[in-house]
Amino acid sequence: MKEIHDRQQIDSYLKDHQLEAIFAGPLSEHLSLYSFDQGECICSKGDPSGTLYILVKGKMKIYTTTAEGRTLIICFKTPLEVIGDVEYIQETEMLNTVEAVSPVQTLGISYVMLKKYGKDNPALLQFLLEIITQKFYRKSDFLSLNLMHPVEVRLASYLLSISFDESDPSFTGQLKTINLVDTADFVGTSYRHLNRVLQKFCRDGLTERSKGVILVKDRKGLSDMARRNIYE
Repeated sequence: MKEIHDRQQIDSYLKDHQLEAIFAGPLSEHLSLYSFDQGECICSKGDPSGTLYILVKGKMKIYTTTAEGRTLIICFKTPLEVIGDVEYIQETEMLNTVEAVSPVQTLGISYVMLKKYGKDNPALLQFLLEIITQKFYRKSDFLSLNLMHPVEVRLASYLLSISFDESDPSFTGQLKTINLVDTADFVGTSYRHLNRVLQKFCRDGLTERSKGVILVKDRKGLSDMARRNIYE
């Protein structure tokens, strides 16, 4: 994580995402701008929480870990998304792990400043309420529908999510084959079955395995298989 000292860029993001009325006055003055490299962890499940992050550029992956130690993808998010909102309200440690899929920029403000200048701010409280309710609705929908989809649909959706960022056409991600065990966990299947599905994708010309990475060769074909991306 790197802090970017650019007040003009902060003001530009506030305007672009219609946040000027929410983070006004002292709240705006205490906002910072941070950048995260592709693959960098923004926060980990169980970490102490202390900063509210607002995703304003790039794509991030949100996942959780079960009591058995398995990981399960929850969703991929593009702007506008907030990290640390539930933890701020509940005063808890981080509930999920968040990782940058593409280069990411976030606005950030400490909980201390939020409590000092935002606890009686109706615009901020309404903003947090809307964000949190949307999150719980999406999570409920995900948990009820995700595992009902065939592995082919889940894997197609996952490959699309890690390989493309609609807000950054220049970004083309790759899945390293060394991460296939994690990928199997993310989409809720076994490593062996994941390999079988990937082999079928390669035979059908959807993907290609080359030099330790998996490349998407037919984006439209994967999109048609996924029907709609269940992770976004």
